[in-house]
Amino acid sequence: MDLKQLEYFVRVAELGSFTRAAIAMDIAQPALSRQVRMLEVELHQTLLTRNGRGATPTEAGKLLLSHGRGILHQVERALEELGRVRGSLAGHVAVGLPTSLARVLTVPLTRAFRQHLPDATISIGEGLSVALRDGLINGRLDIAVLYNPQPSSEIDISPLPDEELMLVQRHLPGMADSPGPLALVELAQLPLVIPSRPNAIRMHVEAEMAMLGCRPQIAMEIDGVPAILDLVADGLGSAVLSRNAVQHAANPAAFALRPIHQPVLRTKVALATSSARPSTLTQQETQKLIRQIMGELSAPPA
Repeated sequence: MDLKQLEYFVRVAELGSFTRAAIAMDIAQPALSRQVRMLEVELHQTLLTRNGRGATPTEAGKLLLSHGRGILHQVERALEELGRVRGSLAGHVAVGLPTSLARVLTVPLTRAFRQHLPDATISIGEGLSVALRDGLINGRLDIAVLYNPQPSSEIDISPLPDEELMLVQRHLPGMADSPGPLALVELAQLPLVIPSRPNAIRMHVEAEMAMLGCRPQIAMEIDGVPAILDLVADGLGSAVLSRNAVQHAANPAAFALRPIHQPVLRTKVALATSSARPSTLTQQETQKLIRQIMGELSAPPA
């Protein structure tokens, strides 16, 4: 059995599409289809059901998918062990980050990764926690940082430090550098620039307000922290974000942060991996780096 053909099949089965798999693997779709078909001929089994909506594994395909993931994982582990003999870990790690954390984590994570794993490579993508979770399940991502993840048999999650959410306002002349706290019911009276559903912060704010019998006043829905902060700086409204998201903005002095209380808003953050694919040594080291950096970021400001 050709390992490259097996890898192609696994990626098509996980992504549910020859087109998506060809894009993800940077290979021409006809060549990808041909290699998977050659594997089917060799095994005398139809592995995928092709239709207009994509490709789904047959019963034989599901069986090979289960074995194939393990085989490819073992090959990757063997290469890593050989790399350790040479003195360093190798391999590639695909990491997914929520948009509000991507700006904060990307640079320090990339810097630490290059320092500790010089022979390995990393790719970092950003998106909503829902999309990142799907990326873990279908194999596009190896590791993801998720907001408020729900328990699932398909992913393994371990907690990271929670993030306290703050009210972010435009800093006006004469405004105190550290304005006093604001009750959540008072926040409901302010126009907000906030991400659209199902963004985790948006859902958390709405759920906590609903417990108090109120709802947020939405001035505009914007998906993307930089754009939200630009609109707050322009006076369109206020925002609800973590302190880190503002401190790593292009001009943090343009904003005033106010604590929210009654209740305090905290969003749960977790490190997630696929339960179907054990982490390689390189991925485990990357998880350690993420934990270390998140711990440093959660430390109280000096």
